[in-house]
Amino acid sequence: MKANGTVFKYGSNVDTDVIIPARYLNSSDPAELASHCMVDIDPDFVNKVKKGDIIVADKNFGCGSSREHAPISIKASGVSCVIAETFARIFYRNAINIGLPIIECPEAAKDIENGNQVEVDFDSGMIYNRTKGTQFQGQAFPPFMQNIIAAGGLVNYINAK
Repeated sequence: MKANGTVFKYGSNVDTDVIIPARYLNSSDPAELASHCMVDIDPDFVNKVKKGDIIVADKNFGCGSSREHAPISIKASGVSCVIAETFARIFYRNAINIGLPIIECPEAAKDIENGNQVEVDFDSGMIYNRTKGTQFQGQAFPPFMQNIIAAGGLVNYINAK
């Protein structure tokens, strides 16, 4: 599996209330959630993001409440992967459960800038910054996690078994 897209770069401690503000949680429809994704930190995100694009952030991405709405809104917006120095543990688990690929790689998170073109190989964990010509070894997903993501999330994976 691979991801390839333009980067939207954010800082540290991007919490779930910023990813999908509480005022939009009256819906569980992924498309509706996607239409408000990142609105409080980046109002133009929903108008600029394209299928395959990548979010890169610094430390503790997805901190805050444990709502699954946050990774759902990111995935439904078309984002193919989130790369960060570190993730909040509950966000990490929710992302895998709904089939959103995420990779921790502090070196890549520091190097990659907004607007860079990045490719991620999930089998090897390699992250390629095509804009700068740099590459980084991220943490590859074990095969069982790749299967969950490929199935579109844990529920789909279990239902297919």
